[in-house]
Amino acid sequence: MAKEGAIDRLIRHVAGAYDAILLTGDLVQYRMARIEGIEAIYMEPRKEARFRIENYFDPETMSVHLRAGLPPRRKRGRPGEFALEYEGDVLTEEDVREIARDIVERARRDPKSFIEIDEKGATVVQLREYRIAITMPPFSDAPEITAVRPVVKLSLEDYNLDERLLRRLRERAEGILVSGAPGAGKSTFVQAVAEYYASLNRIVKTMEKPRDLVLSNEITQYTALEGSMARTGDILLLVRPDYTVFDEMRTTDDFRVFADMRLAGVGMIGVVHASRAVDAIQRFVGRVELGMIPQIVDTVIHIEKGRVSTVLTLSYAVKVPSGMHVEDLARPVIEVRDFFTDQLLYELYTFGEQIVVVPVKGEGVSGVLKYAARGIEEEVRRLTGIPALKVEVLSENKVALYVPEDEIPHVIGQGGKRISALEKELGISVDVRPLGEVAVVPGEEFTPEVSMTKNTVKMRLPPHLQRAKVAIYADSEFLFACNVGSGGVIKVRKSTATGKMLMKALKRGARITVRTVD
Repeated sequence: MAKEGAIDRLIRHVAGAYDAILLTGDLVQYRMARIEGIEAIYMEPRKEARFRIENYFDPETMSVHLRAGLPPRRKRGRPGEFALEYEGDVLTEEDVREIARDIVERARRDPKSFIEIDEKGATVVQLREYRIAITMPPFSDAPEITAVRPVVKLSLEDYNLDERLLRRLRERAEGILVSGAPGAGKSTFVQAVAEYYASLNRIVKTMEKPRDLVLSNEITQYTALEGSMARTGDILLLVRPDYTVFDEMRTTDDFRVFADMRLAGVGMIGVVHASRAVDAIQRFVGRVELGMIPQIVDTVIHIEKGRVSTVLTLSYAVKVPSGMHVEDLARPVIEVRDFFTDQLLYELYTFGEQIVVVPVKGEGVSGVLKYAARGIEEEVRRLTGIPALKVEVLSENKVALYVPEDEIPHVIGQGGKRISALEKELGISVDVRPLGEVAVVPGEEFTPEVSMTKNTVKMRLPPHLQRAKVAIYADSEFLFACNVGSGGVIKVRKSTATGKMLMKALKRGARITVRTVD
């Protein structure tokens, strides 16, 4: 029970039982002893010029990576514009362990530092402005230390934002998502937004794990209470801040906590890993009710190379989706617009039993039906019970439905009743064809159905893709290429290098996509 403070409590108990004076270099232990009426003296740690890890940093270094068997590596530059450099002698296992011990001991003694996570094989430390992840075998295959620190601290004025965006942040935006790829500068921008709201005399809090944002003292930074952000949210609802920054939302629970707090009236600023602004919105799909998304998120700000590249706004309407022409197809639609031009870019709505995110811009065949093809496939599977099928868009008003040849009579139904009912429900003409005629189109993208066994990750794709060569992506980041197995299933062993990459992406909540290649 050491992590829960059992040893510290035992020490205080002995001091109290013997009416002794407790001398400690642990500031928390000193304060707890005083609260319990035990006479205590805090031993101020001796001043040390620099933490050992600081020796690897210079003013332009963003992060340092130390691993046994390699020379020290560091990223130098600015968010989105950096280079990885090797410098110094190869580190031994003992070198890395010794630096790790120094980091942990400093964090325990320093009142401005803390240990955020301490598990077998993994420790996360906030050492002043440095966020440090320490991993050891068996969790990692070798001792490793990764230390990150903000290179710059900017204000909103430094971003030269359009006055219209500043006005929206000041007057209207209350559900904000800040998105971007890792290292794009999301945290630096969020820090500036938090300080901006604090300067407007708003009460600002944060939810972080680890707590690595560099903020002024008037902004209180909270972590996961007893490992749960939901518990932290419960406390914050009692505190009633005007704005809360939720840094690094990954899990379904994170998105639900964000939604609950926003719907309770708290202004929310969430940070999300995404390669495109619209991908940040898609992270809410399936996690909250579709019609609630515009009430939860009203503004998406996408960061690239440390600058604001895209701003999207969301609104709710009941209408016929763009590209459809049958009035009976009117439904609730979430409109996603470019903030600066007010141009409609995407629409989100239900098609069949699936929620689709449809680009409105496009030439030739309507982008609506291209993306709705997945919804048509799901609807046909539900109505016919046939798992192996494929939908191809032929025009705005017609699609080809490919099913196994022996299933064609079942799909058409007696006297064409079943296919007529399907066409009426979808509002388009359906041409039924044998599944064997489907061609694999290079560059076509699919979202696989992911499942796991004890040792394997399985990704299920349409059956016509079996033996096709494909590339696997996580949030648009290439992971690996492979051939699809029989029945349209890709099997990846967790113990392999590709399996470890895939598991890491799944754990951080990345969106997995599969793209066909030549």
